[in-house]
Amino acid sequence: MSSTKNDRALSRGDVAALVGFCLAGAVIAIYFTVSSIIRIIELAGGQQVPVAVEFLGDSVDLPLSTGGTIAVALESGTITAPQLPLIAIVPGIIAQVVQIITVVVVVSCLILLARRTIGGRIFGRGRTALVATAGITGLLGFAAVRFFDNMLANATISRVTDNGIDNAVITVEPFTFILGAFVVALITTVFSIGDRLQKDTEGLV
Repeated sequence: MSSTKNDRALSRGDVAALVGFCLAGAVIAIYFTVSSIIRIIELAGGQQVPVAVEFLGDSVDLPLSTGGTIAVALESGTITAPQLPLIAIVPGIIAQVVQIITVVVVVSCLILLARRTIGGRIFGRGRTALVATAGITGLLGFAAVRFFDNMLANATISRVTDNGIDNAVITVEPFTFILGAFVVALITTVFSIGDRLQKDTEGLV
């Protein structure tokens, strides 16, 4: 029996929700692409570029309006570099290019998945591949963005402070990526099992 006979038509509400999801995904992809291009132009100029940095909790004195100071832990901030060195510009631009590719690939995969789901068939080998591609691309892509942003921040700190600070970093939480990998693996497994169960069910009809 043809598997298409086991497909189920979605309700109008479900279709509308999926269409809205596709439109929202397109808007997200356009937003990230435009903002990344603007950032690339800013980095390529190399002058008066704001760069987000994180510190290892160094203690600094914060002036009080009533006079005196109070010690606070400095964890993050934004430094405006009068002139970025090439060693900072290149990884900064790479980070933005990787971000564009990552967002476009992830959103495109999810939009294709939504469009195929509108046909009433949720599981399938192609759909599992789309889920896996979106998850792995997002996980590795944003990790790469973080890595290159780290290079940008450290090179900027080195230039602005003349190597006066040696602990400027952008921290990476391993748990975040471990959790992300677990979620991706779980969703991919669910789609794979769903596809197999769907085929078994069709074979019984």
